[in-house]
Amino acid sequence: MLKPNWLSALICTSSLLAVVVALISQYYFDMQPCAWCVFQRLLFLCIALWAGLAWLLGSQKVKNTFNILIILTSFGGVASATYRINVASKQFSCAQTFADIFMTRSGLESALPELFGIYATCADARVTVLGVEYAVWAILLFSLQAIAATLTLYLSCRLPRNPN
Repeated sequence: MLKPNWLSALICTSSLLAVVVALISQYYFDMQPCAWCVFQRLLFLCIALWAGLAWLLGSQKVKNTFNILIILTSFGGVASATYRINVASKQFSCAQTFADIFMTRSGLESALPELFGIYATCADARVTVLGVEYAVWAILLFSLQAIAATLTLYLSCRLPRNPN
């Protein structure tokens, strides 16, 4: 039987794994990220944080709050990856887009360039893995995470409360 805590652990792990794969792609396979790529890394790290806290904290109300944050952040991830595919990757430059402005003004790009450095345009960063564009993989994972968080909320409402 699926348990909410296991789903939270799975969401946390999958988000961290997504960032690790992105970093391996960047540093081992020389696939340089664009502004939207590093923005999605940030969203995956936020989801990992929310899921990790939902996994570790005891109060069901707090867990539910973090799962709602996971769902909302996942929707933001789907929107950003969809924008990257349909708009940003077809432009000459993704400079001055929301992702570029956010990453630079937040200071993340300069503070952690190894993780959040913007080194390519969206058109240049358009690559495929196993014949599927990277951003499509991100949409799939963000969607699965939203589904898992929704399932976690559903299960937490249906499971009997533990009085201890």
